[in-house]
Amino acid sequence: MIEFKNVTKKFGEITALGNVSLKVLKGEIFTIIGPNGSGKTTILRIMAGVDMPTSGEIYFNRERIDEDNLSEVRKNSTLVFQKTVLFNTTVHKNVEYGLKLRGYPKKEIEEKVREVLRIVKLDGYEKRWAKKLSGGEQQRVSLARALTLNTDVLLLDEPTTNLDPKNASIIEETISWVNRERKTTVVMATHNMFQAETLTNRAALLIGGKIAQVGTPPEIFRTPSEHLASFARLENVFSGTSTVLEGGTSMIDLGNGLTIEAAIRREGKVTLFVRPEDIILSKKQVVSSARNAFRGEVTGISDLGDTVKLRIDAGKEFVVRITKRSFKEMQLNIGSEVFLTFKATSVCII
Repeated sequence: MIEFKNVTKKFGEITALGNVSLKVLKGEIFTIIGPNGSGKTTILRIMAGVDMPTSGEIYFNRERIDEDNLSEVRKNSTLVFQKTVLFNTTVHKNVEYGLKLRGYPKKEIEEKVREVLRIVKLDGYEKRWAKKLSGGEQQRVSLARALTLNTDVLLLDEPTTNLDPKNASIIEETISWVNRERKTTVVMATHNMFQAETLTNRAALLIGGKIAQVGTPPEIFRTPSEHLASFARLENVFSGTSTVLEGGTSMIDLGNGLTIEAAIRREGKVTLFVRPEDIILSKKQVVSSARNAFRGEVTGISDLGDTVKLRIDAGKEFVVRITKRSFKEMQLNIGSEVFLTFKATSVCII
């Protein structure tokens, strides 16, 4: 659907993108992940036809794009910016705006507006003043305005940044729905690793205006690279000395009497990573095939909406994510004794 070949974009002396090559496949959700200032928004603006590259080639649906056919890109793609810009009028008038510009008949406009407001769960909001809504509701209005056009490509710049869990969840559900039901190709820029991992078919890691890695979520997030670790605040990252065991695994000494068994064969200094979601938390020690089991104490609790993030002191500080339901059933508090269990295969080497 979209292809960049050696695309460079400069703003004066600043190189926002340097020799970027990537492909977005038709019908997929493709995520560009990277820190602020890495060039994510610049890529989206070029994909939307808002900006042209300084050098390199762009293809849209296999057709090379230049100044002469840029209007085709703009007609078949919609960009939803990170900072919502709404007109000082009703929700209905905001959402219908693009349709009126394109000359749709009034009856069809009414049907499309009603449909998209239902999709973003704002049905009944038609007559409300858009700028008086909450930030999350305004973002959903902006998304609805884009969805009415039903373009081939939907481009989203940090769609849930600074939103509460309820609004973020509705937007994520909408992204999945429009991709699944309408077969819309979605390109999303974000620095939210969890969102990128759960919503995405493929992702590109963008660091300093250059593509560091492209792959599926497991390829990028479950075996994190030095590039990912360079910007992401990865949790459960530890360094130690690894010794290969007879069974083919390795025992990694982290110091402070703590050792972790990993399904790798590596000698010497290593840095490892264990995903918070891969750690099983219990109030009693469980018997299982998992090679790593530790006793710890809850030192921190963060409510993330549907999940709870816990910090556990087990000789090293571990971070664990569990569902809100599990948290309530276990009746955990600061100081609670808990047990951590995870498999040797859950240990990744960075």
